[in-house]
Amino acid sequence: MKILLTGATGYIGQRLLPVLLEAGHEVIACVRDKARFPLHKHSGARLSVIEGDWASESAFDALPNDIDAAYYLIHSMADPGSGFPEREALTATHFRNRLEPTGVKQVIYLGGISNDPELSKHLRSRQQVESLLQSQHYALTVLRAGIIVGSGSASFEIIRDLVEKLPIMVAPKWLQTKCQPIAIRNVIDCLTGVLLKPETYNRNWDIGGPDVLTYREMLLAFADVRKLKRWIFIVPVFTPRLSSYWLFFVTSTSFALARNLVDSMKVEVVCRDNELTRILGIQPVSYRDAIRLAFDKIEQHQVISSWKDALTSHTLSGGLSRLITAPSNGCMSDHRTRPTPQPHDALERIWAIGGTNGWYYANFLWAIRGWLDRLAGGVGLRRGRKHPTELQPGDALDFWRVILADRENRRLLLYAEMKLPGEAWLEFRIDEHNTVHQTATFRPKGLLGRLYWYALIPVHGIIFNGMLRRIAEGPASRANTPQMPTDAL
Repeated sequence: MKILLTGATGYIGQRLLPVLLEAGHEVIACVRDKARFPLHKHSGARLSVIEGDWASESAFDALPNDIDAAYYLIHSMADPGSGFPEREALTATHFRNRLEPTGVKQVIYLGGISNDPELSKHLRSRQQVESLLQSQHYALTVLRAGIIVGSGSASFEIIRDLVEKLPIMVAPKWLQTKCQPIAIRNVIDCLTGVLLKPETYNRNWDIGGPDVLTYREMLLAFADVRKLKRWIFIVPVFTPRLSSYWLFFVTSTSFALARNLVDSMKVEVVCRDNELTRILGIQPVSYRDAIRLAFDKIEQHQVISSWKDALTSHTLSGGLSRLITAPSNGCMSDHRTRPTPQPHDALERIWAIGGTNGWYYANFLWAIRGWLDRLAGGVGLRRGRKHPTELQPGDALDFWRVILADRENRRLLLYAEMKLPGEAWLEFRIDEHNTVHQTATFRPKGLLGRLYWYALIPVHGIIFNGMLRRIAEGPASRANTPQMPTDAL
């Protein structure tokens, strides 16, 4: 069968794609940026990739008409700003209008559980999208999920941050709200199980695991699985805004996502029933088992996708390819070189930079910069990295985004997503003479940007020189430099 997959670089899309390919389907993946799509991972598969943005009405005019089914996995909750319902409505309308002239038989949409009479802005938007996707030209199947638990999911990583970092929590009252979490593997089971099954046409289903828990119970159960003792005290003084700041500063989430999550966490998300899992013969995974399965993937470095893959900058939404060459006009730069006796090892160190591996020199200064970025409303260093030694274009790397990761030509290019009075790139390259080139480029915005760069010249001299030396020569003298974990602040 020929399947159209939207949101192919998103958290769910990256999990669903290999399952569809392994089942023998031909898949057309719709992405906003081909540079972020790891096509090499699916060599030999019946897979084609089309680039475009559903916000544009004519973006996918070249889409073939012989599609059998389509998955709609687009959402904008993590986008900064308050206009995500309008963006979601626009993309859903364009998607429906483009699919209606095709031969598609079924559209499958993953929405949110919306049984509470007072819904959040996020859940109201999901309801609106569900309504806009309905058509007389194809059957619509809607799966409504609440909290999704899996390695790399936003909910899992937020709970992990809270439990592992805070022995004692003074928490807002919405931690008493009930929800019905579902394991990511059960979500994928349901998405593939309803594919072209007539009995699921033009119906909506709530999907959830076997446990109905409050958020407080979820935190304590997580702690129990991890063999941690935690105390949680509920206080009524947390306003939605204070709650958002609480999540933002303690966890690795962005403020935009924290704000929308808090808004949704005040709403009870419990399934009407679990009929679909019975119809499809799916064995629901318990919340505790879902946590164990997630950590199995993390410990084996098999995290396929992460919510952090979502782009946080409007600048990046235009595509990574246009940032693949750092500019020179009107820019300031710090370019350093150093020969390396072992270019292969130096390349491995470049590919392992950041996250728990740190930045090889004066990590406490990087940690301070990350902490200051969080205070300014930026992403800070807490996003870390998805894999300890592998990088792909589009990956989050602390407060950078990977623009280019070319092992063959020994070049890594990063773009800054920290709060800055301008734009910044950081490039590592090893040339044919086995010399490591390290270049920091900054395009200032106004006078403040120039003052920012000049003020940091002494700090750059310390950090960049030390980092380059460690990359080129190895960590032999690492013990002589004070270190601090990048998430310590």
